[in-house]
Amino acid sequence: MTMMSITRFSKRFNLSRSTLLYYERIGLLMPCTRSQHGYRYYGEKAELRLQSILAYKAYGIELGKIAHLIDSQNEHGQKQALQNQFKALEVEINLLREQQKAIVMALEETDLTSSVRLDKFRWVAIMRAAGFDDDAMNKWHQKFEKMEPDAHQDFLKSLQIEDEEIATIRQPK
Repeated sequence: MTMMSITRFSKRFNLSRSTLLYYERIGLLMPCTRSQHGYRYYGEKAELRLQSILAYKAYGIELGKIAHLIDSQNEHGQKQALQNQFKALEVEINLLREQQKAIVMALEETDLTSSVRLDKFRWVAIMRAAGFDDDAMNKWHQKFEKMEPDAHQDFLKSLQIEDEEIATIRQPK
């Protein structure tokens, strides 16, 4: 493989130049060499490292942990990181399944054509019936807030919750 400019290298991996510059800034991926004018060039070593970075990223590993995993070349540590990520994904999947159950129960419980509105007390009862304890409900709200803050605010208002309590619910725990 010949040396590639940052533009060619970024296009080869379907990444933006700014992504490669960011990876360099955080010490994750360095160019193999620089020209006398400061142009970055990437070679086979950088290509192999970037392939590892992209694989770990695809597994959901945080960028901050990837450099350590690659640099340590500790197969046990790498395997452990992947196992930990797998377990975290399992927890997330289970939480999402519980959310699905809660929504199904809410839809079954709520006759959209009736004048009865879903309020805080009915929603909490549905969540509890779906197996949510206080901690699980707090995590649900945190995830909702993180992913869709405006929709979360609207949802809480639709449950006829007072503004002060909404502010408390939306605060990170």
